[in-house]
Amino acid sequence: MTITTRLLRTLDALRPAPAASAHCDGPCGVYDPASARIAGEAVLSMTKKIVDLDMNADGAHNTFTRFVAIKEEQAELVKRELNILWHDYFKPEHLEQYPDLHTTFWNAAKQASACKTSVSVEAANELMSQIEAIHNMFWASKGRDVPWYTAS
Repeated sequence: MTITTRLLRTLDALRPAPAASAHCDGPCGVYDPASARIAGEAVLSMTKKIVDLDMNADGAHNTFTRFVAIKEEQAELVKRELNILWHDYFKPEHLEQYPDLHTTFWNAAKQASACKTSVSVEAANELMSQIEAIHNMFWASKGRDVPWYTAS
């Protein structure tokens, strides 16, 4: 054991750090469904671009591949961001206010997966609707009225 380690252990024994606890990985307030909305908007945008793409144009196959990669990456990001909100922010007491909370999140995650496996503007719009529902639940749970908006 080095002298530094012994010194730190002695200091810790004499003056231990206070115990800290939290219901989540980070302090409240760092959560925001906006990141899921932005990723969802990218899914919708890329889906529209894929649908509108002229596959006979020069470089179309390269462009198609890039659009699909972005769409799938962003759909996966939607799932990740929603899971963080679902598992880290929302607590059991929120179920009293939102009895359909688990179903809402589960359906949104499934919808993001559906957007990965298809090219459907309707599916991407449905994903945005589900993210909006989560946005509304989230901000209401904080007692705040934050209007829904999209960047595009």
